[in-house]
Amino acid sequence: NLALRKEFNLYANVRPCRSLEGYKTLYDDVDVVTIRENTEGEYSGIEHEIVDGVVQSIKLITEEASKRVAEYAFQYAKNNNRKKVTVVHKANIMRMSDGLFLRCVRDMAQKYPEIQFEEKYLDTVCLNMVQNPGKYDVLVMPNLYGDILSDMCAGLVGGLGLTPSGNMGLNGALFESVHGTAPDIAGKDLANPTALLLSAVMMLRHMELNTYADKIERAAFETIKESKYLTGDLGGR
Repeated sequence: NLALRKEFNLYANVRPCRSLEGYKTLYDDVDVVTIRENTEGEYSGIEHEIVDGVVQSIKLITEEASKRVAEYAFQYAKNNNRKKVTVVHKANIMRMSDGLFLRCVRDMAQKYPEIQFEEKYLDTVCLNMVQNPGKYDVLVMPNLYGDILSDMCAGLVGGLGLTPSGNMGLNGALFESVHGTAPDIAGKDLANPTALLLSAVMMLRHMELNTYADKIERAAFETIKESKYLTGDLGGR
């Protein structure tokens, strides 16, 4: 979907992760949303070989993209009754690139005084996430950090088979499960459909079809809670 993200300028990747009743994990209070800048950073694809055996990769951070994803994160928090936004960065090391991203999020935070704002280093967030994930709410960060951290969050709630995703742009949106196609189990009636169902729920809510979204979400969660019909990754057959 990388080509689609670039073609339609889908600048914000949104991944909600929450604990599901009926499937026991290490923590039962995970309810975090990762929002990652989706168009630049280390994934800009700007690489070249300087001399034989030496490759340089450029991390691209722009004020425009940073402000855009920062505004989306705070507006998401406001629209979904979230209390806190945490910006995840390494501006202590990458002072110019992450420093610019951090400044843009700081500036945006001033426009949303009703939402608590904090700044955390990436390594600190990773440490805290596996010790006490309940201390985080909405996380906003550059591209690479979000790619890694969102998978960590998925692992806390049961894996990629339970995690939906939305790619948001100004003129469109794309929703998908974040796992691969799993060709090794194709046609065997083993795949967990939860991530795809919840991605559809995100899409329906984006289209303001909330009644339909609520029905699908409730059915999926109640099935897992009942624990009668579970896929193998959730302890079923």
